[in-house]
Amino acid sequence: MNPQAAELNAVLQTEGAAALRLLSQKGKAIFFPRKGLVAQGMDAKGKAINASIGEAKEDDGTPLRLAPLASRIELNPADAFSYAPSFGKPQLRDRWAQMMKEKNPSLKDATLSRPVVTNALTHGLSVAGYLFVDEGDSIIVPRHFWGNYRLVFAEAHGAKLETFETFNGDGPEAGFNTAGLEETLLAPGEKKILLLNFPNNPTGYTPTGAEMDAIEAAVLKAAEAGKTVLVMTDDAYFGLVFREGIYEESPFVRFTNLHENVVACKVDGATKEDYVWGFRVGFLTFAGKGLSPKALAALEDKAAGTVRGSISNDSHLAQSLLLAAYDDPAYAGEKARAFALLKERHDAVDAELAAHPEYAQRFVALPYNSGYFMCVRIATGDAEAVRQELLKNYDTGVIALGDLIRVAFSSLPKAQIPTLFANLYAACGNV
Repeated sequence: MNPQAAELNAVLQTEGAAALRLLSQKGKAIFFPRKGLVAQGMDAKGKAINASIGEAKEDDGTPLRLAPLASRIELNPADAFSYAPSFGKPQLRDRWAQMMKEKNPSLKDATLSRPVVTNALTHGLSVAGYLFVDEGDSIIVPRHFWGNYRLVFAEAHGAKLETFETFNGDGPEAGFNTAGLEETLLAPGEKKILLLNFPNNPTGYTPTGAEMDAIEAAVLKAAEAGKTVLVMTDDAYFGLVFREGIYEESPFVRFTNLHENVVACKVDGATKEDYVWGFRVGFLTFAGKGLSPKALAALEDKAAGTVRGSISNDSHLAQSLLLAAYDDPAYAGEKARAFALLKERHDAVDAELAAHPEYAQRFVALPYNSGYFMCVRIATGDAEAVRQELLKNYDTGVIALGDLIRVAFSSLPKAQIPTLFANLYAACGNV
């Protein structure tokens, strides 16, 4: 093992033992190379003659750049064309941490790591997988989960996705299956990895406050039983809660100081929060009752080492554009406008289903209250046949997931929502 990795592990052994127990073999071996090329480049920074960095420069010392690109970018060239640090642009990391606490008031006094920038949510999950998932490990997820988890965790890291029923009943009045979650957490095995994704893709469900209390209690019960628990929160759709009584903070806040055997890892980003799907900027943040600031810094180093070893660093241009947007006076108003537009579409789905009770003869909505999506269960059970019928005869596209149809109301003008469900009802009657 590299001595730099051993140093980080020694810190975790004394300052964050739960995190060390949770690390994969790759996670234990990874480190950020502070004593290699990066360190030598930092030593040379600011010197009159600097032949250390692998960037090309103009004669005036600014990044060498092509006019057809530079003419389209108003930012300082150094904020667009040069490399960003593997940890991420420092100003953006600090701004995201500040905004995270503003969006989640319960984090006001929490001790957190400094966010590490990833290439959006998928890469953030992959980095977390590299750090914590060994081949054969189980990752606990509700039965309705984002299909890309199979590639990220099962195929890439050899994990098993261990599911429990998402809801405690059928139909729109059901709630989150907290009892099933608790049973799965308390099953044999000392290392537990729980992945929570709210608002959930594909169902568009976020728990109520009482359900989140029960989720927290289940994790605490497992920790008190001697299990070491990693809680990963995939917060891709954070902030898009459309009904009263639904939990509005990230589940992450519940686990930052819960028990010495619990480590929390927040995976989030600008992709959906700021409607920049192509920017590919995400963040990893760590916390835990048993983790000192030194232990959190060690996890930052391991995460940044994983970033450096996979993509080197994330887009400097995208990071700088986001930072500029966060400083723009129009930012808050634009976020409110976008939220109102999505809520209007969500509410239109509510209204359409309420206006047509006959739809329940052919499909039933699963619980939904947030995010981009909602799902219906097809009475015939053959969602793929319905999808094909919609494509062929109704000029309509949806996603089929077993016996479910996923509807992305986020992408539909409000005026198309009645037609969508009318087409779905008709298509179900034809298959």
